[in-house]
Amino acid sequence: MRNRRLSSGVGLERSCAEAASDWLRSSGPESGVEFLEAWFQGRAYRKHRHDTYAICQTTRGVQAFEYRGSHEVSLPGQIVVLHPDEVHDGYAATEAGFGYRQLYIDPALIFEAARTLRGRPGPLPFVRQPVLLSDTLADAIDCAFKSEREPLAIDSLVVQVAEGLLEADASNRSIVDRTRFNAAALQRARQFLDAEKNRVVRSPELEAITGLSRYELARQFRLFYGTSPYRYLLMRRLDDVRVWIVRGRPLSEVAFEAGFADQAHFSRTFKAAFGLTPTRYRALHGLSRRDARD
Repeated sequence: MRNRRLSSGVGLERSCAEAASDWLRSSGPESGVEFLEAWFQGRAYRKHRHDTYAICQTTRGVQAFEYRGSHEVSLPGQIVVLHPDEVHDGYAATEAGFGYRQLYIDPALIFEAARTLRGRPGPLPFVRQPVLLSDTLADAIDCAFKSEREPLAIDSLVVQVAEGLLEADASNRSIVDRTRFNAAALQRARQFLDAEKNRVVRSPELEAITGLSRYELARQFRLFYGTSPYRYLLMRRLDDVRVWIVRGRPLSEVAFEAGFADQAHFSRTFKAAFGLTPTRYRALHGLSRRDARD
């Protein structure tokens, strides 16, 4: 079992009582990844360091920090990459304050995922420019804070972050291999996900079935089927859910049968997938049936 080390509290300079407008929410670590969202005005963190990668996206305002002897500034949409064991601080560059979302990721996970993407072992990715624009990393952060944190979702997240780091590391850009496939193994994975869609599927199960590592599976599955194993599993689960809703089954029963933690979890997931709540979806289908009879 991995060490459940927490990175998000390190370096906090002020208490909530001292800065009532500031806030911070964190969860995890989940399978080696911690999730954090925060808003600060003025100085947020004194100088500190953590033993994880910190992958951050500024969401509002202007974020500033001192890092590797330089003064850095990040605007909304930009990505900040802080490497393990590097000293840094954090503060608002304007009086308006700044908000951000951040992932703390165990470097051992990045090492394994990068090895999968390269096709051979190599050093940890190093991004020399700490503030950058990266569609890959931005998409990874966006998905991380919208998806449920099941094991297969974490696997795909780590692979996507590793891919973004390799893309941003000039020494690695030419060696990421996207061509290798094991079609038979991928078919076995898909058949297993189809059969087990209404429960949480864990990475070792798919590793045993396919003979692929979790990161190799996540990489190949996305390239072969256009989506991650977790997303595929979720959408097959929701295929059943939509049928059950239209047939008039109670939503609490639907949530339980589909393997969701509770009805609230089910409703959030359904809305994120289809843009409608389950209640609204059912009502619209009810109207369609009455229209057909009329």
